[in-house]
Amino acid sequence: MPTVSALVAHTLSAHIDHVFGVMGNGNALFLDALDRTSTSYTAMRHEAGGVVAADAHFRASGRLAAATATYGAGFTNTLTPLAEAAQARIPLVLVVGDEPTTGSRPWDVDQIAMASGVGARTFTVGRTDVAATTVLAIEHALANRTAAVLAIPYDVAGLEVGEADERADAATRALDESAAVATSASAPALPSLRLPAPMTPKGEFATRVLVDAVAAIATARRPLLLAGRGAWLAGAGDALGALADATGALTLTTALGRGVFPDDRYDLGVAGGFGAEGAMQLVREADVAIVFGASLNQFTMRFGELFAPGTRVVQVDVAATATHPNVSSFLRADAGVIARALVDELRVTGASPSGWRESVDVGAARAYDPGDAVASDSRLDPRSVAARIGELLPEDRIVVSDGGHFIGWANMYWPVASPDRMIMVGTAFQSIGLGFPSVPGAALARPESTIVLTTGDGGGLMALADLESAVRVAGGRGLAVVWNDAAYGAEVNLYGLKGLAEAPMLIPETDFAGLAAAVGAEGVVVRELADLDALARWAERPADERRFLMLDCRISGRVVAPYQQEIIRVNS
Repeated sequence: MPTVSALVAHTLSAHIDHVFGVMGNGNALFLDALDRTSTSYTAMRHEAGGVVAADAHFRASGRLAAATATYGAGFTNTLTPLAEAAQARIPLVLVVGDEPTTGSRPWDVDQIAMASGVGARTFTVGRTDVAATTVLAIEHALANRTAAVLAIPYDVAGLEVGEADERADAATRALDESAAVATSASAPALPSLRLPAPMTPKGEFATRVLVDAVAAIATARRPLLLAGRGAWLAGAGDALGALADATGALTLTTALGRGVFPDDRYDLGVAGGFGAEGAMQLVREADVAIVFGASLNQFTMRFGELFAPGTRVVQVDVAATATHPNVSSFLRADAGVIARALVDELRVTGASPSGWRESVDVGAARAYDPGDAVASDSRLDPRSVAARIGELLPEDRIVVSDGGHFIGWANMYWPVASPDRMIMVGTAFQSIGLGFPSVPGAALARPESTIVLTTGDGGGLMALADLESAVRVAGGRGLAVVWNDAAYGAEVNLYGLKGLAEAPMLIPETDFAGLAAAVGAEGVVVRELADLDALARWAERPADERRFLMLDCRISGRVVAPYQQEIIRVNS
């Protein structure tokens, strides 16, 4: 009979094609069994990196991935990225060892309570419910778009499964061997996944909100559509494009929704502090705005000032209630369902486009300040660096972003084709230091694309353990841009300006090019714009003929990003 760990591995392999993690006492048997399945395993160098990589894998591909760590200290190392996945609504499964069923040992902690504290539910396997519990964890992650913890007690991991799971294991192995499928009729099938259908509006109240939304957008003189990552997950892109055409609406996205509208000719770019000032002025002219699959956080909403007071704001989301006080009416439903319903209703009523979008110069409104070659301290202006890098990057790219003051530069100056090509791991939980481990997850999710990491020196140093993982996995398809200002820039720009002691905010200038070279990458120190020609030469070579490239950009900390200026204003 198989062991509990073996059946966990075989059940996972029916639904997950990749696991990331670090081996330890609590998950050694699981990883040994995983090696005999069709699921691939990638070793990371820090337990946090395993969760980050699984998170990035889903964001880049839409396919569920898993992470794994041992119990105790291995598990506690995963808590920050676990909180990020839960708050960002990213489905993943974290397989961990746990304390024995006989009770905790001196080095054990209450892992269930800790996971619950960051928003992740724990599913603990026993001898007779391994397959069912594993499937429940997967279902929970996918249905609720969240992180689920699958715990294997230490004294159970190596035991043989009970009778119920012995039969389930027979079904699993039959699925793994095509020749056996025809002869496995007597074996019960594994528990199948049951996932909810797209949420549709129900009841008279919801129907009335939908009718009113149709009337409002049909008669709007300056209609606007705002879409977030939720609209992309709902597959609403084409319907939103049709809705924009039918109404003549200008379009706008959140940072995580960039590229969801199929036609960018009338797209104003990113809402909030990442947006161009001219574009944000046009947003305030809208008389009706319909928001699809966007949480309307404080940054998207420019701290309440995105829309003018007279704008009627209709929000469509799967959240239980409206997520911002400026929302005029709320419809709880799938973004794709409502977008298609609005298009159909407008066709029935014969509504004509407003003509607003053709009357404005969208290109001029979206223009950003190109910056100067150098700033007042003779270090590089990050705006000009970002603009030049944007011109040189390979077209087929996935951008993964750490958190920090620099976060706006990629969102402002580097276009992306769709929301699954801009991955911001850490922003939901306001964390830094998750950049380098994002690269392996994205690289294995999208093996045809170039993976471009944007990170700061503070977050880069924090994630340094998985610099090796990024270089090893991505190889010549990987590129890292480090915005090296020798400081925690966000803190300097907020608390330094308030007169707080700056010494804790500063970092001795670090040679990231040298660190990268030590693990097999090509490192380039960028002190002037001409040094970026190294990126042009790198991009011209085939991926299998080049190494991972690290651009160590020595930028000025005196150029404050527009979104940071908003934060300073609100907190001053």
